[in-house]
Amino acid sequence: MSGRKQFDVGVALDQAMRVFWQRGYTDASLDVLGAAAGLGRGSIYGTFGGKDALFRQCLDRYAATYAAQYEVALAAHSDDPVRAIEAFLDVVLARIADPSVPTGCLIAQSAAQSAILGEESRGHVRTLLDIQRRRVRGALAAASADPRVLDELAVFVVAINQSLAVLSRAGASDAELRSVARLARTTVADTLARAATGEAAGD
Repeated sequence: MSGRKQFDVGVALDQAMRVFWQRGYTDASLDVLGAAAGLGRGSIYGTFGGKDALFRQCLDRYAATYAAQYEVALAAHSDDPVRAIEAFLDVVLARIADPSVPTGCLIAQSAAQSAILGEESRGHVRTLLDIQRRRVRGALAAASADPRVLDELAVFVVAINQSLAVLSRAGASDAELRSVARLARTTVADTLARAATGEAAGD
């Protein structure tokens, strides 16, 4: 429309997402967000509804960007839960090693800042973590183990994912991160093996 600045909402979201990812919620001021996205304050409020609403939309965009990769990795080994978890962690490590994106994980960083987030945004972060947990739990469903064990392993794997992101932000080397992922895979394999043996003994 003549007289109005046109912009690509998707591109603006991507730029804002990078700011939240790099700086965290507190340091992502409206001025910094606007400069990165090429928008004025009025456009941010008019298009996204303000900083909190923009933040939640960036969280959703981040989650959607990587969700497909996680699901492909997990689904590729639907009959082998241990291999599925290994593939999931490989995707996590690949994201961390990608030089084209900020270090760490936007969801992990946001979870660490939950105390300063508004109630709706704090709940949104928790929802995304729950979605991740359910995704991992689904990949474990083929294992012969008590459902409570599988529930605990799903939480454990999500915790490892978040820990890898935090460690990467702190400067941990690729070798250190891969060591953590390798030990996580071993823990999952050993836990499932013990669970299967226990169930067989109880038959």
